[in-house]
Amino acid sequence: MLKLIPDRIEIRSGKQFIVLLNNRTAHMLDLHIGDRVKVKNGKYEMTAILQISEEGFLDEHIGLYMEAWKQVHARRGQRLHISLCDKPASTIYIKEKLQGKRLSADKIDEIIKDIVADDLSDIEMTYFVSGCYIHGLDNMETAELTKAIVKHGSHLNFGDRLVVDKHCIGGVPGNRTTMIVVPIVTSTGLLMPKTSSRAITSPAGTADTMEVIANVINDAGKLQKIAEKVGGFITWGGGVDLAAADDHMIRVRNPLSLDPEGMLLASIMAKKHSVGAKRCLIDIPVGPQVKIKDLKHAKHLRDRFIQIGKLLGIKVKVVFSDGSQPIGNGIGPLLEAQDVMKVLKCEPDAPQDLREKALYMAGVLLELGGKALPGFGYRKARKILEKGIALEQMEKIIDAQGRKKLPPNAKLIYKVKTGKEGKVSHIDNAVIARLARIAGAPLDAAGGILLRKKLNDKVARGETIYEIHCDNEDRMNLAKEISRKNNGYTIREK
Repeated sequence: MLKLIPDRIEIRSGKQFIVLLNNRTAHMLDLHIGDRVKVKNGKYEMTAILQISEEGFLDEHIGLYMEAWKQVHARRGQRLHISLCDKPASTIYIKEKLQGKRLSADKIDEIIKDIVADDLSDIEMTYFVSGCYIHGLDNMETAELTKAIVKHGSHLNFGDRLVVDKHCIGGVPGNRTTMIVVPIVTSTGLLMPKTSSRAITSPAGTADTMEVIANVINDAGKLQKIAEKVGGFITWGGGVDLAAADDHMIRVRNPLSLDPEGMLLASIMAKKHSVGAKRCLIDIPVGPQVKIKDLKHAKHLRDRFIQIGKLLGIKVKVVFSDGSQPIGNGIGPLLEAQDVMKVLKCEPDAPQDLREKALYMAGVLLELGGKALPGFGYRKARKILEKGIALEQMEKIIDAQGRKKLPPNAKLIYKVKTGKEGKVSHIDNAVIARLARIAGAPLDAAGGILLRKKLNDKVARGETIYEIHCDNEDRMNLAKEISRKNNGYTIREK
């Protein structure tokens, strides 16, 4: 065991503990980048990952990143005990997956335990993701991965009460059905504790849109109380430790956009399993512009969702939806929130496509939850909406989570007009989403796109097809320039 003088390095490493040795000291101890070392200061100790500096660092000194310094209560001038640690057994199992071997439940559990404990480096986690990407995960492995993710995170427990949930694979701008479905379903007495994501590459996630009107960062204890009080919530999944390992793996998947199918399924099902869901609706948008391009792939995913659901004790219903154009009129947090409230208030200018899709999905969940007879779910959902019950329930959810004052509309509005007369025959989702992000969404809640025309709508020459909403002049100028080159609409002339 070596005794070294600690130096504090003013760099944050996240949750992982990182220490730094100079090249000479590391060579003397036969240590290499990525090795694990145990650092002990009296009763305080930690396992840290080693980085090596070529120069500028003194012999007999060890650098501790800020989290590591705090963990062992280090002080300048003292000496810390340093010793070499073996790599976790999970690294052996990761190597087995890279070799194409099937992993047992125990091995998957060990990997996930070490991921949550920050005992695996990003490189080691990336190798695990790569092994799953190259060789895949069968249904049993996927179910065991789901269970492990839930086991090593927080979860909610509602006893024998029936919990329902929903998820959309994504890829369609707008599509804020969750914020309409949850109040409809929970108004009947069903529990629907909904965790949602923020935008990664889209103009808004459900959590971004809900955050316009309510707090979406809550711990598991508070969420449990909210659900027991009002029947459900709509919160940001990343703000509560319900699937911590999944957040780690998503982080290392993003740079190369590695999305192993088994991990995608486990990621979705873990979020459902962690809130105790026994009935689940999966929405798979299908179309050339979204994640799932054709019906064959959609059916393959449907079958896997249903089979994995059975292994987890969750009854899964999968629906295919149209991914050919945005859902709703607003693209961006504030504009989407306004769409949702218009639907809940049954206002005449509420987007009918968003209303109808939400009613259909709420109807399916009412049937799954035993609150409507087969074939009568849509009718019951529509009655709940039209009688104002859904709006009243949404107000209760907002108050329970913490009501927010709506931000003002964007200061700048630019109308994009067509130079042709005819019918809208195609809307490019990617162009519309990009323009909304350039306009500021999702970080600027008011930024985005307000659609004035949808597929098959008639347009006159010079008529507005959509508006760009923005609070920043430079962003607006860039959005204008891009829209002039390609506005994302195809007009079929008469």
